[in-house]
Amino acid sequence: MRTLLRHLLDTSGRSDYAAFLPDFKKAARERAAIEENPSLCSLVPALSTWEGWYYGQRQPQKDARRVLTHMLGYSIEELWSPAPEGTPSPAPAGASADLRADKGAEHHEMRRTAAMAARRAADFALGAERGQIGPETLGLLTDTVADIVDQYPKVPLAEIWDNIAEAQDDTFRLIEGGRARPSQTRDLHFLATVLSVHMAKASHDMGDEKSAMVQARAAGVCAQQAEHGGLIALTYGLKSLITYWSGKGTQALHYARQGAAEQPDLRGTVGVWLAGLEARAAALLGDEQAATTALHRAQSLRERVTPDDLDAYGGLLTFPQPKHLYYDTEARVLLGRGDSETNTLAEQAVDAFADPSAPHWAFGDQAGARCNLALIRLHGGEIDGAAEALRPVLDLQTGLRNRGIIVSAERVGQALLHGPARDATLARDLHEEIEAYGPTRPALPR
Repeated sequence: MRTLLRHLLDTSGRSDYAAFLPDFKKAARERAAIEENPSLCSLVPALSTWEGWYYGQRQPQKDARRVLTHMLGYSIEELWSPAPEGTPSPAPAGASADLRADKGAEHHEMRRTAAMAARRAADFALGAERGQIGPETLGLLTDTVADIVDQYPKVPLAEIWDNIAEAQDDTFRLIEGGRARPSQTRDLHFLATVLSVHMAKASHDMGDEKSAMVQARAAGVCAQQAEHGGLIALTYGLKSLITYWSGKGTQALHYARQGAAEQPDLRGTVGVWLAGLEARAAALLGDEQAATTALHRAQSLRERVTPDDLDAYGGLLTFPQPKHLYYDTEARVLLGRGDSETNTLAEQAVDAFADPSAPHWAFGDQAGARCNLALIRLHGGEIDGAAEALRPVLDLQTGLRNRGIIVSAERVGQALLHGPARDATLARDLHEEIEAYGPTRPALPR
């Protein structure tokens, strides 16, 4: 069925996501002013959400409904009704008669339709094997999880949020449906753990600590059901990470140590991550001896690592050497060390995240490493060098500014305010820019 919504978008030249967004954002701002609700200004549907609207596969929820009706002048019921009979199907957005025949535009439209068809096929497959869960169902979920793990550290949260939430819901539904054999139940709990880890991290990235901890605890339950030591340890590390960025050093230290104590025989990099988390938490508390001990243990564990199945997944499930270097540097920076060794480590950490095509690259780690380098340079009174290190962080698009990045930037802001270069014009300018750096929550579809 070709809906009225699609007809209106097609005929107004907004049948492309990029063409649709500016008008939607404008309508959201107008609606925010009418309702005196500033949160509407950050409302941005993900690409997958918009495609669901465009192809009539899903309807918007809550705030997005009001924005769409304000933007197009029809109720939601009218917009999702069939387009008037005899309405011609126009060309893609901005297309002339010549462009309609253009193979590039045609190919773009076909690929967009194919993506929607693939999602519909996946939905069908998840419900088709009704007697028992078959290999294709698990295969679909496994492929989806692998893609989420790969993409999460590299793209804005708004682009992947819907995929994580839908995959988690699918997995929970299959577990609760009672159709899985014992071995499949274990596999499903493994996937549910990984997805809950990413939902926890996503909630944390938006600055929602409460939801993040709920998801982290759900991940812990699923990891226990999966009987997977590495995942159990990972969920403790996740809780440590969440509380660390919320400034709760004592809790962060507790969770990191508890994970290591419960799973002492890990050979993959999760064990190294727990030691790195412990070092950062101890440094946040100003406990230099505990932080130094944890740093040494992390290095010792690194030398004995045997990559496991979580390392094979990558993303948030592994702790590669560049990230280890970033954590090591951050612990030293929190302890106030500004010596040449720490400066060298900080520069190496920044260099380690210089290549976005590298398998370990993550925009959050790259930003954190740069903030640490800026702090060290400020410690030595190098205001220009600090500004150079910080500039790419300040220039990040809004959708990438997650909780950890904002806290890291705020640390630099505090150092600018109280450091030896605080009276310099550049220091004041940078501090003002950091104060306006937000938001604390990346824009998400609603």
